[in-house]
Amino acid sequence: MQFLRTAFWVVIAVALALFCVANYTRVEVNLWGDLVMETKLPVLLIGAYLLGALPFWIMARATRWRMKRKLESTERALVAATATPSPAVTAADSAAAASPLSATGQA
Repeated sequence: MQFLRTAFWVVIAVALALFCVANYTRVEVNLWGDLVMETKLPVLLIGAYLLGALPFWIMARATRWRMKRKLESTERALVAATATPSPAVTAADSAAAASPLSATGQA
């Protein structure tokens, strides 16, 4: 599976490199009013892609963080629920132990 992922990213990187070499021309982008940005076309397209991917990346990181916290909370609850309970001392046992008659053996 790791090989397929690596092969996929290599193919994407080679395609991106070929695109950049074939389209390395200067473009002008009119931003606001008289403000003009001159850049190369691949830089503009890659920057636009990254800017568009940023909100989804942030959303994925937030979801991953939330799920990790939920999993840790569930694991802590599971450990607490399956822990061996210590023998509980009942009220009757503690009253009998505190009674002066039980210590002397008289009934």
